[in-house]
Order: sequence, then C-alpha cells, then structure tokens
Amino acid sequence: MTSNSNYHHIERAEWRTFHEESIPMISEEKLMSLTALNDKLSLADVKDIYVPLVEMIDLVQQNYRNLNRVKSKFLQHPFDPSPLIIGVSGSVAVGKSTTARVLQNLLQKFYADKKIEMITTDGFLYPNAELKKRDIMNRKGFPESYDMERLIQFLLDVKTGKENVQFPVYSHRIYDIVPDRFEEVDQPDILIVEGINVLQLPSNQTIYVSDFFDFSIYVDAEVENIEKWYLERFEMLMDLAKDQPDNYYHSYAIGDREEAIQMAKGVWKNVNLKNLTEYIAPTMTRADLIIHKADNHYIDYLSIKKY
Repeated sequence: MTSNSNYHHIERAEWRTFHEESIPMISEEKLMSLTALNDKLSLADVKDIYVPLVEMIDLVQQNYRNLNRVKSKFLQHPFDPSPLIIGVSGSVAVGKSTTARVLQNLLQKFYADKKIEMITTDGFLYPNAELKKRDIMNRKGFPESYDMERLIQFLLDVKTGKENVQFPVYSHRIYDIVPDRFEEVDQPDILIVEGINVLQLPSNQTIYVSDFFDFSIYVDAEVENIEKWYLERFEMLMDLAKDQPDNYYHSYAIGDREEAIQMAKGVWKNVNLKNLTEYIAPTMTRADLIIHKADNHYIDYLSIKKY
C-alpha cells in the first residue's frame, strides 16, 4: 500500500460500486484467452474492478477530447483529435499483460465505434545480439536494454496521427526480438502501452515515455508474491517447452528440473528483484491509479491519485 497522501485508498467493496453504465461482459472462454499464463482473473474481478475502471477512463477520455477541442478553438487551429494513451506498468510476473488485455477488450465493447489498440514495450528491447555486444545481456529489462529513442519516436508518431506506425515484435518463445517482423498501429482512438519501463525517467532523455500518457496504471503486489508467481510461471513455461526444441525454455525442460529452478531463483534475485527495487517500484507513485494484488492474484484495493 502506498503511504503517499496524494492518493485515495479505495477498498474493493467500495470500488465495485463506482459504475453506472451497462458494459457487455467478457465470456468465461474469452477471459481465459486474455489471462496471462499463471495469472488468475475471474468474471467477478472483471465486474468489480475493470468495469468501474472503464467508466473512469471514459471520464478521462471525455475531458481529454473537450480540452483539445477548446485548445484548438483558442489557437484557431482545426480540431484534429489525437489518441488517448494509457500506460500500464509493474514488475515482471505481476499481471500487467492481463490488465492491459482485459482493459482493451472491455474498452472495445464500451466504445464499439472506436479503435482500441495495445502494444507491449518488449518489442523495443535491443535484440539479444546487441545486448551481448554491449555486454548487458545480464541486465535485460533494465533501462539501458531498451531502445528508448525508437520507443519515444513511435509514441510521437502515434500521438500526432501518423498512419500505419510500425513497431518490432518480441517473442517470449525465443526470448528475443523476431528478426524482420513488425506489427503496426493505425490511428487508434485509444492506445494501451504495457511494460515495466513505461513510467521510468531515463537520465539521458529530454522527453520520457510517460510524457505521452493521458492515464497511467501501476499493478502492485508484495515482493514475496511476485517472486512466487515468477517461479510458478517459469515452471509452466518449462512444461510447455518439453516438445518444442526451438523454444528458449526447452533446454531447461529436458535438463535437471531442480537445477533449472535454482537458476530461475538466481535470475529473480540478481536481475528481476534488483530491477524492481531500483527502477520499477520507485515509479509507482507516478501512476494515476495503483491496482494492488494480494495472495492468489486477488485484487483487494486500489489507490487513485487525488490531483
């Protein structure tokens, strides 16, 4: 729980009452497809947490468009609506991707006539070959392992309304950028940007990723829970890779399981925990909304910025 006095602390039982609109619900089958590998999310979670969140984002969206419209009128410029951009941050294995995907799905239901798109900043990691060349492979996920200039240019292009803006694709299966493969974002009404680094302020940048955000979310949990979820996910990825020789996790899957788990514990302690402590967690109080998860991924409260 953040102790920052700039946040309203709202328990789940109260938060679930904050909605008026009727939003088409996600089916059980669809929810399963949106939920990350070892994450847990129920239809009750969607109704209690995400439906009120969609309505709050709608308020942000309305005010954002109205402000841009009034500003254009004041400057005597034609009104050219730019997309609302939402950032989703938090540790590895905390459930960011689930949050982003469920939010995208519900927003698309709520805004049936709008284009709601989502990207992950994993695609802006340097390829493994480049990380090895720079001797920072053991710092993959740290600020210096991302091509921040490319990410910022991507967001600038999207925000200023360019068509068919391409971005690189990252594969967790091969644990690397997919060579010569790109996806694109084409003038969305809302873009969700998910990644551990989206609220960070790199020292060598004059403009930051978060400068493009109109609303930001941080998914939080106790460190002990995140470590447990990380190790659970690692074991599940090993199980899935047993019959996939081209999978990054295959060598661990066919080797000594206990040695692999001990290796994963070392990676957690020396890489992911260090990154979380030094670079990710300090950005939490930059978020407009903090979603807190307790044991078993249960969302027990939210903190929303007052000002």
